[in-house]
Amino acid sequence: MSRASAVDRVAAPPNFRRKVVLLVLVVGVTLAVVASVAIGSVAISPVHVVDVIVAHLLPWSTGTAGLDDQIIWEFRLPRALLGFVVGAALAVAGAVLQAVVRNPLADPFVFGVSSGASLAAVAALTLTSGVLAAVSTPVAAFVGALATTIAVFVLAQRGGRVNPSRLVLAGVAVSYLLSSLTSYLVLRASGPGSGVGQVLSWLAGSLAAATWSDLGVPTVVLVTATVVLVLFAGVLNAFLIGDETAASLGVDVARMRLLLFVITSLLVGVAVAVSGAIGFVGLVVPHAVRMLVGSDHRWVLPASALAGGLLLVVVDIGARLVLAPSEIPVGLLTAVVGAPFFLWLLRRSGREDR
Repeated sequence: MSRASAVDRVAAPPNFRRKVVLLVLVVGVTLAVVASVAIGSVAISPVHVVDVIVAHLLPWSTGTAGLDDQIIWEFRLPRALLGFVVGAALAVAGAVLQAVVRNPLADPFVFGVSSGASLAAVAALTLTSGVLAAVSTPVAAFVGALATTIAVFVLAQRGGRVNPSRLVLAGVAVSYLLSSLTSYLVLRASGPGSGVGQVLSWLAGSLAAATWSDLGVPTVVLVTATVVLVLFAGVLNAFLIGDETAASLGVDVARMRLLLFVITSLLVGVAVAVSGAIGFVGLVVPHAVRMLVGSDHRWVLPASALAGGLLLVVVDIGARLVLAPSEIPVGLLTAVVGAPFFLWLLRRSGREDR
């Protein structure tokens, strides 16, 4: 049996429906980004938003300069695009984790991966300064995410095998531990001019300080990682069936699992480095996507990227409107949506185990 046969054994809705879902998501993302740029303390017409963006993208086009141009191009558009990139990265990471460990509760936030990235990033922010802090934060976030992923995976093993229930419990326990250490670092750094308020806001998840310079690395990582993961879609489909079956199909289970963990850690690390800890996107989105396109990761991964980006852009709009003119951290709103969903999944998994 070839490795490709694993794909054929995965539930597959008609390709036409899948293409329609992707098209709807693309249109939805476009409309959400335009709406995100148009909505704010200074309301701007969506048509004017499109005109300004086109004027910047196409030099021969005519556009209006001035305050609106600055608001759209320098402040709101980078924020909306960063929201899409972060949401897409978290959703893709969640989809991969759920396949690799065959656990519907898998998510970078629940598994402690986001906490590990946050701890390392906060350590870089509080223990270094200036240019060194700016350079070391993304690297630290990736290392923290990868180290946490490996630690949780090792703790969840019993007799050389990974137990899905132990994986969730290990992730939650490690997450609490790392969150406590993060709080210690914040308290340690407290004092006049320490910027603790900024760190705490970042830990709750925020896109408020987004700039064009924040988009480069996360975008490259997202596109590259998603392309590589789509190429390994057959392997991910094989993991869904089980390690033994995957091995019988010619998959080097241990090596591929490590590679996939490294890729997901990189996705989570760059996302946390630029936006802080935003939870539950990687939990909710892949489940919703699988209901629409099935379990074949050739479709799940691009659909998750689009849906995750769309979700976070929409949630960010809500974060600006709920208590306008004040703004709440976007991570708080994703928790409001994700926590009940997690509890529902936990109950459903408990019924299936009995």
